[in-house]
Amino acid sequence: MITQSYPKVKFTKEKKVFISFYSMGRRYRIFNGQLFNINIYPNDFPIHLREAKAQLLALKIFEIISNENISGNRTPSDIEYLRTALETKMKSSLSNQYKKNLVFVFNLISKKCKNEISKEDIKSIILSFEKGTTQKMVKNHISALIGSAIESGMKINPVKNINTNRQKAKIHKPIKNINALLEEIKNFNSNLYLCCLLTYSCLLRPHREVRGLKWSDFTDDLSYITLSGSRNKSGKNRIVPVQKYVRDILEKGAPNHNIFTGKPHSLNESYFKTIWGRFKKVSKLIEHDQTLYSFRHSGAIEIYKRTGSLTKLQRAMGHSSLAVSLTYLRGLEVCDLNGEDMPQLNL
Repeated sequence: MITQSYPKVKFTKEKKVFISFYSMGRRYRIFNGQLFNINIYPNDFPIHLREAKAQLLALKIFEIISNENISGNRTPSDIEYLRTALETKMKSSLSNQYKKNLVFVFNLISKKCKNEISKEDIKSIILSFEKGTTQKMVKNHISALIGSAIESGMKINPVKNINTNRQKAKIHKPIKNINALLEEIKNFNSNLYLCCLLTYSCLLRPHREVRGLKWSDFTDDLSYITLSGSRNKSGKNRIVPVQKYVRDILEKGAPNHNIFTGKPHSLNESYFKTIWGRFKKVSKLIEHDQTLYSFRHSGAIEIYKRTGSLTKLQRAMGHSSLAVSLTYLRGLEVCDLNGEDMPQLNL
């Protein structure tokens, strides 16, 4: 028995069109054909053309789900498991960029594999990219989807034991003169200045954690920032102190307002990346390969040098484990040895 309904075309209040249908007792809302590898994006068209494009998308989707004959009487294929895993991830609180990457790797797999997914297919997809860093990114996102699919009943793990090309370690270059650089940034853009201050002093990640801060994330006296697990990369609740030199420039607004926009919405995802790129073109102090994250790296070095405690560094950075902090320090090339630790000779 086929347990799917014919997709219906509906509109949101914002006049965005979407496809709604049920399959195996679950409701689906699809705004474009990306999930089914269909090159139809109705909302890219003017409003008066969207319904016609959506009807075409509905027909294409129905043909796919009918041919797959999804029912409770048979075991879903690997691709079906993977599609379900992707749908689950898309409904979670993951960042938009992470979700885009998941859709990207799903499309790579769905183009390569019809139903079953083999280790050879996954390996060829990963190794089709030249850079080891890109291979690692693709592998990690495929692993996330496969892991979720296995939890749903998928039997094999085709990504297991696939090695990527190893990249040579890169040193994250710390900022030597924080005060001078911050003064240069302050004269360039006030939002970027506050972002850099919070990234350095609170060790928050600039593009997600800092950008999304609301005044309700601060205590009444502005002395602490509290972020829930859904708001940071580690998935754990995080409380960080706010230094006086940061509090002195803050003017608290309405609780539900973003600290940069003064409104409920936050700046767009690429805002700080764009403004940083513009600043680099005119800066006299920025060195090659230094980024917004260099402020976080520099803050991490400062904490570790003053405390010598990996545990405190882990808490301050919001890392999920000490292993992550150790890897981070290796990337920073923090020296644990001084002259007195080295072999001595009495000459």
